Amino acid sequence: MKKIAWIGTGVMGNSMVSHLINAGYPVSIYTRSKEKADNLKDKANIYDSISEAVRDADVVISMVGYPKDVESVYAGEEGVFKSVKKGALCIDMTTSSPTLAEKLYVQAQSYGLKMLDAPVSGGDIGAKNATLSIMVGGDQRDFDEAKELLSLMGKSITLIGKAGAGQHCKMANQIVVAGNIAAISESMYYAQNAGVDPTIVLQAISGGAAGSWQVSNNGPKILNQNYDPGFYIHHFIKDLTLVEEEAGKAGIALPVVHQVLALYRQLLEEGYGQLGTQALIKAYQKNEA
Repeated sequence: MKKIAWIGTGVMGNSMVSHLINAGYPVSIYTRSKEKADNLKDKANIYDSISEAVRDADVVISMVGYPKDVESVYAGEEGVFKSVKKGALCIDMTTSSPTLAEKLYVQAQSYGLKMLDAPVSGGDIGAKNATLSIMVGGDQRDFDEAKELLSLMGKSITLIGKAGAGQHCKMANQIVVAGNIAAISESMYYAQNAGVDPTIVLQAISGGAAGSWQVSNNGPKILNQNYDPGFYIHHFIKDLTLVEEEAGKAGIALPVVHQVLALYRQLLEEGYGQLGTQALIKAYQKNEA
């Protein structure tokens, strides 16, 4: 059985690695905040450095925050590339830069390693239920090797194309999410101000053409003023900023992304960055005032 090294046990990473542990894989973990792995310390080995965690691993999987974190994890002085044994498979599941994914793929090859970019969609609910959508960029043979592990964390697992293609697919995914979360927030804001019961409205529209994951999962949270993060606002700002950067490289305009990003940046400035993305409703309420 392959030895797994896992890097990052945040809101989603903790649940994701738990599925691998429960499947019987021997797992070593590195996370910057060790308290985030307290629930795993009796099931896996927790290490103080990346180099220790990955030394004997056959597969290294990362789920961290930002592109700079991804680059540090893999290409840093104490990073994966300089510490793991040759032939290991590296899988970055962070939503990160397509350009960085391409760069790390080439660097991995120079170290005799294999590399996939495999960002996910589905939030904390998908991570807990192992129903994530996983979008993969890289070589077919490496995808085939990784698929058994990925299938323990997700239901929809797709090889999109060459290195970086998984990240480009995630950018497309986040464009749809941006439109949907803005639409459900705007819809509930409208219903409240039209004098109709938004709870009944939500129930009515969820079964029709307007139905979506956002309507079913974040709609009730908006109405209950539950802003606990299934996905942090500050992370979504990171994602949409990456989308705008990639759109700029392609010379295209994405007006929906631009507008939604502006609303989220407004919330970040007001101190709401640690809330879930469903807190976008606050931007509408603030603009009313």
